[in-house]
Amino acid sequence: MTTPSFSDEELRTAIARELPGVRADLERLARIPGIAFEGFDFTPLERSAEAVAELLRGLGLQTQIARIGDGHPAVIGVKPAPPGAPTVLLYAHHDVQPVGDLSRWESDPFEPVERDGRLYGRGCADDKAGIMAHVAALRAFGCGTADDRVPVGVVVFVEGEEEFGSASLPDLLEAHKDTLSSDVIVIADSGNWDIGVPALTTSLRGIVNLFVEVKVLKQAVHSGMAGGATPDALMTIARLLATLHDDNGDVAVDGLVSTSAAPLDYPEDRFREETGILDGVELIGTGRIVERLWTKPAISVLAIDAPPTAGAPNAVIPTAKAKISVRLAPGDDRRRAYATLKAHLEKHAPWGARVTVSFEHDGDPIVIEATGPAYDAARSAFKAAWDGTEPVDIGVGGSIPFIATFKEAFPDAAVLVTGVEDPFSKAHGPNESLHLGEFEKVCLAEAMLLRNVAAL
Repeated sequence: MTTPSFSDEELRTAIARELPGVRADLERLARIPGIAFEGFDFTPLERSAEAVAELLRGLGLQTQIARIGDGHPAVIGVKPAPPGAPTVLLYAHHDVQPVGDLSRWESDPFEPVERDGRLYGRGCADDKAGIMAHVAALRAFGCGTADDRVPVGVVVFVEGEEEFGSASLPDLLEAHKDTLSSDVIVIADSGNWDIGVPALTTSLRGIVNLFVEVKVLKQAVHSGMAGGATPDALMTIARLLATLHDDNGDVAVDGLVSTSAAPLDYPEDRFREETGILDGVELIGTGRIVERLWTKPAISVLAIDAPPTAGAPNAVIPTAKAKISVRLAPGDDRRRAYATLKAHLEKHAPWGARVTVSFEHDGDPIVIEATGPAYDAARSAFKAAWDGTEPVDIGVGGSIPFIATFKEAFPDAAVLVTGVEDPFSKAHGPNESLHLGEFEKVCLAEAMLLRNVAAL
């Protein structure tokens, strides 16, 4: 096969040509509130899957909406490889996080709006922009037109329940293994090191989410009659949760793994600005910031069930429950880590309180050995798209457990973890946004990557 030749400038021109339509389609997708969490209306997820399928059909891909049992809909689009060319799987997800407290949003989370070069709205970055980066790259090659010159085979796989744990994913991959089989897998669900600095993600922390409940009484009792001798459940759970960290803020649970991180400098002032830490609030933990974020365990208390302050009676409450999220360093094991956390919480029960620990979900940490021709092709594409800026290898403190699922299902494929986010995207939080200038570079880099892979 003779691989079509595309210069950097030809691809730049093509991406610039396609970008207005790509943005319009991104905004249409972002208006669909497809949330896979329990308790939400799942009808928008069906609309979201159909909207993605329509985009892939418009590219001429053989497209189907797939699901396993009661799982949420995924979309698969296939374009067979030209003779002798490799096949690239392009992954993203169309479901989004809940919006949380609406009062903290500066605009309607499901009505995208541009402010200062950023597009704001739930899913505009995580991960509907990932979908549209794939679409943009394929449109740049004329995919689905009379001038179709896509140089590789393509499988677009857009999941519908990533934010809720990807429960159906292993069975989906098994059911469609032949269709999804590929030489290179591009997972567009991470981010870049900074605005203007591209990155490949080569490690991610794992996750264990659990609940801990304490019980101290059979029922609430008068705080005047019983206070002073009877522990209340909130005070008890507060003391229990405090055992999870030492005075420096390092995790104080024996047995969790810590490792070293890449030699990247992450200045404290940059970190404070990007996360919005208030003046005067100290950082927790010890060691370099990249180690605290990428290669050491972290424990966060996400929520507590207890009476609200409004209308609370003067009574000692009998029970309280907390949701805990534990991020695991690369090299740790999620099952062993859960057993370690459970034993710690049970051992440190204050005043003999009854402690019950229950599992929610988990995922393994990931380390990717990012060497070989596909990774060289990616780095070359990134450098060109970012006008000569060398990409860096980064870790990510968050978790994408399904990457391990892909690696197990397709052990011979090179897995490239990329993304559209930057440190100010605020994925999962209020006012999530996409930097439009960086998004154009992401789209260009993916088109260049497909060209480079075709030449391997």
